Amino acid sequence: MHRLKNILHQDTLFSVRQNETVCAVARTMANLGVGAILVLDDGRLSGLFSERDLMVRVIVAGRNPDSTLVSQVMSTNLTTVPDTATVAEAMEQMHLHKCRHLPVMRGEKIVGMVSMRDLMDHELARQTEELKHMRAYIAQA
Repeated sequence: MHRLKNILHQDTLFSVRQNETVCAVARTMANLGVGAILVLDDGRLSGLFSERDLMVRVIVAGRNPDSTLVSQVMSTNLTTVPDTATVAEAMEQMHLHKCRHLPVMRGEKIVGMVSMRDLMDHELARQTEELKHMRAYIAQA
């Protein structure tokens, strides 16, 4: 049973401040190669900004990304998970809340974020390793 604290693979917590413009945040996301980023206020989680937020709340809504603050268009009704949650529990939360990114908490402190892709990659690697061991066992029998 793998817990999120064992699979968080980034040492750096990627985040932006809520007073940054959408354009600046989108550039940061593009440079980092991420589809969502945490929005922090004095080190505390205040929201999450995703590609979907950009599309729906900025582009489709006709807002100017150069003058719109990320705090005006970020998702704030967030589901979080503790770093002690299992991969299966995190996937269940994503399914239940129809989201693809989950901030990971240790108490009140934000320690990372996992995406559906992170969890699927982890599970695929785990299953591949398990299959490899099973084949080796069968070959020896």
